[in-house]
Amino acid sequence: MTIQQLEYILAVEKFRHFGQAADACFVTQPTLSAQISKLERELDILLFDRSKMPVIPTELGEKVILQAKRVVLESKGILELVAEMKGEIGGTIKVGIIPTLAPNLLPLFIGNFIEKYPNVLVEVQEMVTEEILSRLKNDELDLGLVVSPLQEDGIVEKPIFYEKFFVYLSKEHPLLNQKEIPVGDLPAEDLWVLQQGHCFRDQVLNLCDKNVFQRKNFHYESGSIEGLKNMVDRYTGITLLPELATENLSDEEKTRLRPFAGDPPVREISLIRTRNFLKQRLVNLLFEEIKAAIPPHMQSNKDGRLVNFKL
Repeated sequence: MTIQQLEYILAVEKFRHFGQAADACFVTQPTLSAQISKLERELDILLFDRSKMPVIPTELGEKVILQAKRVVLESKGILELVAEMKGEIGGTIKVGIIPTLAPNLLPLFIGNFIEKYPNVLVEVQEMVTEEILSRLKNDELDLGLVVSPLQEDGIVEKPIFYEKFFVYLSKEHPLLNQKEIPVGDLPAEDLWVLQQGHCFRDQVLNLCDKNVFQRKNFHYESGSIEGLKNMVDRYTGITLLPELATENLSDEEKTRLRPFAGDPPVREISLIRTRNFLKQRLVNLLFEEIKAAIPPHMQSNKDGRLVNFKL
């Protein structure tokens, strides 16, 4: 039994297809199939039911695959441990980040990070929180940048900063006459929100009466904050913007931005990982780089009211 054979069965379990698994492992399909068959003979069991398409693990195969994930993860940990003891900073780190955060946060730190650590490959993917959690637990991601708290079993959260919400208004909207807007004054019928699956949507709906959230003759939900902003600019209504998203507004757009009255609603941004994560040094370096790129006033929540996005 070899680590490579275990990696092959994990690839087949992931893709449910021998050909795609072989491509992902950069070997030919006959090579991958032969190695898996060799492992099956050694264990005297069938790991996969090849009569079905897509291929599925057998009952015993599922138990072996679960253990294989642990073994492969621990084997990678040896390499990480040795590299850390040698003082080397390198390797690959896979990061998932929610779409409402990525466009405004990544440019603040990623350039400096990869310049400082040229031997580190950073792979970043945008995805919603639920997918980040799923991929973290399946060891398909190393880290996540999400809104917290999540209070998810097996997940460690490390808060980085706090982002206030601002109200962004269409031209000639009645609320433009107010310098600050009480949360209770948000007109739900005027509000543009993200589509379901985005935690930012849930946070916004928690601030207003979601029972009356419906336009009479037109309903639109976007997958991006920029899409919502465009609807406000060209049509009518309001949307909410997180603080980092307000940094690049034009002077005219900033005249249509209003803070909330009183303690403003904020969202907590955290770096998350699994409890058995091994690349601790890379985690700390990335955390510190993000922290250094964030304005100091956003690194505490003295004047804000945390909005829980779980409805």
